[in-house]
Amino acid sequence: MEIHTATFVSSHTDVTTCPPPNRHEYAFIGRSNVGKSSLINMLTNHSKLAKTSSTPGKTQLINHFLINDEWYLVDLPGYGYIKAAKTLRGQFSAMIRDYILRRENMICLFVLVDSRHAPREIDLEFMAWLGENGVPFVLVFTKMDKLSARESDTCVAEYEKVMLEQWEKMPLTFVTSAENRLGRAELLAYLDELNRTVENPAIG
Repeated sequence: MEIHTATFVSSHTDVTTCPPPNRHEYAFIGRSNVGKSSLINMLTNHSKLAKTSSTPGKTQLINHFLINDEWYLVDLPGYGYIKAAKTLRGQFSAMIRDYILRRENMICLFVLVDSRHAPREIDLEFMAWLGENGVPFVLVFTKMDKLSARESDTCVAEYEKVMLEQWEKMPLTFVTSAENRLGRAELLAYLDELNRTVENPAIG
């Protein structure tokens, strides 16, 4: 699959006001400053589709983008570092939770982790919560261009070792880099497969 058009649709703070769930939908989420916006821009071939910033916590809304006039890509707020009041952090948590648990047409959640760091408790806890709630997700390592081939293998192996202490098997895993477009073809092929083989549960 190749992405020909990527159009911003709308931003929301409440899942109930999101676009009608009549299309396949794929959401991207990760700890703030994980490189989520850069990855989305790389995937869509649009350098300014998702807003990038050196300041963590820039994405503060549920952002919908229509891809190829066929399916939605959703940019969710990051978790783990939000430089805001505690009440605002609570609103972010509720917004993310409600979207993930109530958005019927979300086919898969792409959970991004920074390959430069050892497994972090906040990422592991978030994925455990997804598992407890039966939310389908895949694991996406970002910023792999910052590592050597050996370091890259070690990073993935460390995650596998830690996660298999609680999980029966690893989720599907992708390694990516927004800088050199590593993993783009693999991610797009997976999205294409899901579009072709998974029915939208919101419309049967």
